[in-house]
Amino acid sequence: MDERDLPWWAQPATAPTDGEATAAPSPGEPLAAPVEHRHRGLNRVTALLAALLVLVSGIAGGALAAVLHHPTASSPSAQSGQPAPGNGFGFHHWWQYGGNAGPGGTNAGSGGTNSPTGPVDAASIGRRVAPGIVDINTWIGYQQAQAAGTGMVLTPGGEILTNNHVITGATKITATDVGNGKTYAATVVGYDRSHDVAVLQLAGASGLQTVRTGNSSAVRVGQAVVAVGNAGGTGGEPSYAGGSVTALDQTITASNESDGTSEQLTGLIETNADVVPGDSGGPLVDQSGRVIGMDTAASDGFRFSATGGDGYAIPIDDALRIAHQISSGNASSTVHIGPTALLGVEVQAAQDQNGFGAPTSGALVAGVVSGGPAEAAGIVAGDLITAVDGQPVDSPDALSAAMLAQRPGDVVSVGYVDGSGRQRSVQVRLGSGPPQ
Repeated sequence: MDERDLPWWAQPATAPTDGEATAAPSPGEPLAAPVEHRHRGLNRVTALLAALLVLVSGIAGGALAAVLHHPTASSPSAQSGQPAPGNGFGFHHWWQYGGNAGPGGTNAGSGGTNSPTGPVDAASIGRRVAPGIVDINTWIGYQQAQAAGTGMVLTPGGEILTNNHVITGATKITATDVGNGKTYAATVVGYDRSHDVAVLQLAGASGLQTVRTGNSSAVRVGQAVVAVGNAGGTGGEPSYAGGSVTALDQTITASNESDGTSEQLTGLIETNADVVPGDSGGPLVDQSGRVIGMDTAASDGFRFSATGGDGYAIPIDDALRIAHQISSGNASSTVHIGPTALLGVEVQAAQDQNGFGAPTSGALVAGVVSGGPAEAAGIVAGDLITAVDGQPVDSPDALSAAMLAQRPGDVVSVGYVDGSGRQRSVQVRLGSGPPQ
């Protein structure tokens, strides 16, 4: 059997040779620092100016969130402060709204101190892994917005590992391979929103260079690392940032400012490398250029509640285990395979629904997608969804979980309380929508 026909987990990894690495840093470029600054072949001031221009354009458009793996353009829902319409659960998730990472909350796990220096050859390390990554661009159709992130090439045929929050809500996804410069249409193979992992497939891809993966169980506090990715969402030559591992087995809470929902990511690698928005889905590599983690960056739409201001990465062993499950087509309570079912409502937490300050159980419909399944079934803004196929729905997250178990074309029973307080139930044929 030709090795190209093997599944990605059985294929030998490829890596650029020394001759494929780009030129060494220019004279005067710092080789070591407590936390090495990020470089992209442009100086840091130029990179910051570019990021500011992107942010200003988002603000001018009335956006709630800046460029990076989150909407950059405005939408009526965003301007009103309501969650935007989505695939039946609304874009209410913790990665859709929020603010920049900062102090607050708790950070569990084994501790450690900052490494005094990053790797002295961070530039060459970063450039060596670069041909195995892609720049991901998404279009968030229901919000008329665009977003960006990073992905890692797992197979020469174009299977890509990235963060789920990079592609959530996307109605169109493309990926530009750094190794060959080509841009491909991408489809979602599957995703695990609770662990923030997704797998994409590039259409018509072949002969791509892949990342080399290491062993994240062998990572130690103080170990030198380099974060590589599409920092700032600007595309082109990847940027890199040297640093060290500052702690292991970390737990962070990622929250959605708009409705108070949250998720926990556990077992993370913490690093003082300059992981920034746009890097999400990119590699955290050791000094040999092997991937030990997948960068997971906070941004305007992805708020971390954790002590300190360091970056985080999902251990590559964990990410690949989930990717293997997705690639094998094994759905579970957290892993969704294939297209996502669309109910077509925007929802928010149901607080003080009765006007007396008491919380109400359910997912409050803030709006419906025009022409969508919910509208066709007679569900309107102000209704309170309480069940799907007889299973209780006590929150927007519960509705999302219920929808993960469904497929486009399924007919489900939706129980809800209308604006007059009357209990109702309707049959809804689900459509096809963006990943959640």
